Amino acid sequence: MIEPGPDHPITVTPEPRRVRVLVASVAVADTRDALRLDEGRFPAVFYIPRADIRAEHFVPSARTSHCPYKGDARYFDLVVNGTRRADAVWSYEAPFPAVAPIEGHVAFYPDRVDAIEVLDAS
Repeated sequence: MIEPGPDHPITVTPEPRRVRVLVASVAVADTRDALRLDEGRFPAVFYIPRADIRAEHFVPSARTSHCPYKGDARYFDLVVNGTRRADAVWSYEAPFPAVAPIEGHVAFYPDRVDAIEVLDAS
C-alpha cells in the first residue's frame, strides 16, 4: 500500500450532480449520490453506489487488478439487450483507508459504455 501524497494526490468528494451511465440506450446506473475520485493527472472517475445500479446487467468477470493506492479491484461485464461490454466496470471491495469511501461503489470505463452523463443537480 502506498499512501497518496504530493506526488500522487487522491481526493474523494461527493458529486453534487446526477450521474447516469448508458449502454445500448439503457441506464445501467443512475444516481444523485456519486463520489468523484480525482487522482493525480488522471481524468476524474465517478463511483456510483451499488444501490443505484441495475445489477441484472452486471456479470462478474475473471479479471482482477491491483492499485498500490486503492487496493484490489474486481471487474464486471455489462450485458444489455444482447450487447456485451467486457470488463466495463470495476469495484474495490476492500479499498485502502485513503479511499475508504469508494467501498460499496462501482466505476465505469468511459470507452466501454455509450455515455457517462453528468447532469445538473436539479
